[in-house]
Amino acid sequence: MLLVLPSPWLRGVFVGICLLAVSTGQVKTRPEQIHVSLSGSSSELVLTWSTFNATDSVVEYGTTSLNLRATGGSSLFVDGGSLHRPQYIHRVSLTGLQAGQRYMYHVGSAVAWSDLFFFTALRSDASWSPRVALFGDMGNENAQSLPRLQSEAQQGMYDAVLHVGDFAYDMNTDDGLVGDEFMRQIEAVAAYVPYMTCVGNHENAYNFSHYKARFSMPGDDGANMFYSFDLGPAHFISLSTEYYFFLEYGMQQIRTQYEWLQRDLEMANQNRAERPWIVTFGHRPMYCSNDNSDDCTHRQSIVSGQ
Repeated sequence: MLLVLPSPWLRGVFVGICLLAVSTGQVKTRPEQIHVSLSGSSSELVLTWSTFNATDSVVEYGTTSLNLRATGGSSLFVDGGSLHRPQYIHRVSLTGLQAGQRYMYHVGSAVAWSDLFFFTALRSDASWSPRVALFGDMGNENAQSLPRLQSEAQQGMYDAVLHVGDFAYDMNTDDGLVGDEFMRQIEAVAAYVPYMTCVGNHENAYNFSHYKARFSMPGDDGANMFYSFDLGPAHFISLSTEYYFFLEYGMQQIRTQYEWLQRDLEMANQNRAERPWIVTFGHRPMYCSNDNSDDCTHRQSIVSGQ
């Protein structure tokens, strides 16, 4: 199509508008990559999402209407690749949730809102059996189990999901674009049930910066690398097996996790009458007996050998 602008003044305005569009780039304020996580308190959940421009961090939610409102904050995350792509990671905590109650919600701000999602608040007592989906090594390509996980999560068949390492293949690939697309994909699961994560070797780029920035796990280490939570009659512990293999990031992290684990196990052991099960999960095997050519025959991949 040929656009004719007869007036020099109009041509100048048109060129000015085009230059402005090129110089400012796209405005991306609509929330995406939304996911729910446990906070450590049974009556509280954390909602995390991304935007590519700075906005407020707001959740509107409720049981029959969006009559409740919670606010939080955001932090700027810059990918370590050559383009140094920035995005804003938003976090909002929802407190005072009623166990067993289903809530609808959307996230965003006055400039843009997400689609509508829902979740069910979990029980705090130990006298029930949680339904947990557990998997690892899921990428942006060939995520064959994702349609089933999506369907069953939205049908309420899971109380939580544990993703035990290796996301997207890899979060940092193509200056973080692969990580963004994976988080959009997993939103179909993670926006409906708590999506609890564990770090894997494929998250190692830039000292695990994508993993540390994108998720919001409970605990006070501040980096999602190790934490614990209670669910039904079980105490769950997520550990970083990667500390033992990426020593270029320092040795202190091994000691810090070890001392934290000692304290956490001592407290969990004192509570065995209420929660008799202690479940630990990490990306690499503690012990391995397979005779294939992968992890088990390479001692450096077995945590117990470290």
